[in-house]
Amino acid sequence: MASLQRIRNHGALLILIVGVAMLAFILGDFLRDGGTLRNRDRENIGEIAGNKIHFADYQSIKDQYEELYKIELNQNSFNAELESQIRNEVWNSIVSDNMFREEFKKIGMDITNEELTELCLGDNPHRFLQSFRMFRDENGQFNREMVKQLVAFINEEDPELAQNPNIAIYRKYWMAVERLVRLNYAQEKYNSVLQHTLKTNTLDAEFAFNNRQKGISAEYVMKPYYAVADSLVSVSESEIKALYKNHYKDEYKKKPTRSIQYIQVEKTPSEADYQKVKELMESLQEEFRTSEDVSIVVNPNSDIVYDGRNYSEETIPVQFKDFAFGKESKTGDCTELLFDGKTYSMARIMETGYSMPDSVELKIIEEEGEGREMGWVTEEILLENKWPKDFIEKAFSGKRGSQFTSGSRTFEIMEVAKATPKVKVAILCQTVIPSDQTNHALYQQMLQFANDNKTIEAFEASAQEAGYALVPAELTEMDDKVGSVKDSREIVRWAFGAKEGAVSDKVYECGNLFVLAALTEADDNEYRMAYVHADAAQEALNNAKAKYLVDQLKGVESLEAASEILGQPIRNVERVTLNDNFFGNSNEPAVIGAALAQGENVLSAPICGESGVFVVKTGAAINTSEEFDAEKEKAQLGGRNSYRHYELLQLLQDETEIEDNRANFL
Repeated sequence: MASLQRIRNHGALLILIVGVAMLAFILGDFLRDGGTLRNRDRENIGEIAGNKIHFADYQSIKDQYEELYKIELNQNSFNAELESQIRNEVWNSIVSDNMFREEFKKIGMDITNEELTELCLGDNPHRFLQSFRMFRDENGQFNREMVKQLVAFINEEDPELAQNPNIAIYRKYWMAVERLVRLNYAQEKYNSVLQHTLKTNTLDAEFAFNNRQKGISAEYVMKPYYAVADSLVSVSESEIKALYKNHYKDEYKKKPTRSIQYIQVEKTPSEADYQKVKELMESLQEEFRTSEDVSIVVNPNSDIVYDGRNYSEETIPVQFKDFAFGKESKTGDCTELLFDGKTYSMARIMETGYSMPDSVELKIIEEEGEGREMGWVTEEILLENKWPKDFIEKAFSGKRGSQFTSGSRTFEIMEVAKATPKVKVAILCQTVIPSDQTNHALYQQMLQFANDNKTIEAFEASAQEAGYALVPAELTEMDDKVGSVKDSREIVRWAFGAKEGAVSDKVYECGNLFVLAALTEADDNEYRMAYVHADAAQEALNNAKAKYLVDQLKGVESLEAASEILGQPIRNVERVTLNDNFFGNSNEPAVIGAALAQGENVLSAPICGESGVFVVKTGAAINTSEEFDAEKEKAQLGGRNSYRHYELLQLLQDETEIEDNRANFL
């Protein structure tokens, strides 16, 4: 009872404690959920037309594209340039996909699954599908059955066969193919819609026809803006900025940029490196000349392994061509140790005096008896792709039409190229490269330079004093590299994380270079005022000159008076219509419109044109009386408008709101 009483006495305090605990629990869940949402946002690689793009979705498409490239290019890895190309293609495909999906929603259009199946597997496959190497036969022609075979393979339902690891690879390949076909077809459908919206009707044709029929002659005086001295007018910076804001701003949006200067030092071998290679090669000379198994000497020590390949005059290294294919050349001959400034090398003839074909055409014989074409192959290709030696020997020693077995498969020799002289040559060579010790010493030298020069001023002065070339570069956040420096993405990341004026305290290893960089300018402005300042200033100056000339011409009552005031001759235009663009020698739509609007025999007020100020006196109307042919006129207008849908498509892309955060994931 006493315990219960104590609880009652402290009831209010307990309720408060429990309430706080429950609130903390609820808030904890809320904050955890919020944290999850925030983490999800942080994992978004961008946003397109209001749709958030999660990194996992982007990566999934990228995986598909990589498999497509590997299969189409027949290679297992990519260099930095191709990696960048794939990333950009993936992003552009996501942008296009989201852009078209949003537009399709607005106009009630779609690409159904049935439609996509027909594009890929129907009787008339989409032309883009037909461009893939995977679906071409031995004659280079598109084969629809090969598409069906691939789709059947990736949809295999047999549990045992479904374990084939290639299914996952080809499934990704096919998903990329389908995506590309769908995107191409989406653009075609949307282009078709745009083209139909630009159809020329009879009213358009009649309007254009009438504009061409009605014309007028004119005389005019014009003073170009460039003929007015700049000193006669003044333009304030506020006027330039106002003009930039109203006319230029939206045309010159930009992404954040970083301007850097960097020095690069190439990794080069030291004298010790040259001496070490020279001593090694000299020590191997005698054994290389006399060893019965030359591969024991060559393969652990040479840049070119001895695999018994048959060299032709075209495939042997050029410095050994005369030695290996000379009239007096014989088995066992060996060169002296050669040095070309970079590489120590020597060669030994292991076998000569025989001929072999350069290439053969092969076919794999399947169990059912039918064959699958391998096409023409060379010994070099087979060696590079690690085909067994017994296979290569049988393929290049057999006759046309003969069959041979290698492993568990049977092959047929379809055709054999003409035999040419061959030679087996063992090549012992080493190109001198910087050792780890040499690279480490150079790295320490660069690191000391960075530590001694913490400011841009010191960095630039010391670089010039040391004889380093200062290389400027302007970077955007998505750049994969700095200028032409390979593997330099890390420098881009540093530049966008550093403060203006910073010097990198890290030496960047970029391929064969060590690089140090300094951040000279960080520009996060959304618009490029500085970039177009000169253009905006010139336009503002022309506007001021136009006002100056208009003031000079106040009250002018004749073309002769205008000519005298402006110091310019009277010129004439024989005939001008609303369909024309040029008045005199310049593009002057405002002058043409004003001249036609004022009627016959009228002196205009000063007209501010594109190239100068005009005073125009119209003459007689000069109209024509052609017979109106609606179809002919519509065809002419249609020809002029045939490209307009591309402009509309570009406008759609420009107007799509795109937030690109890929730089955070690179």
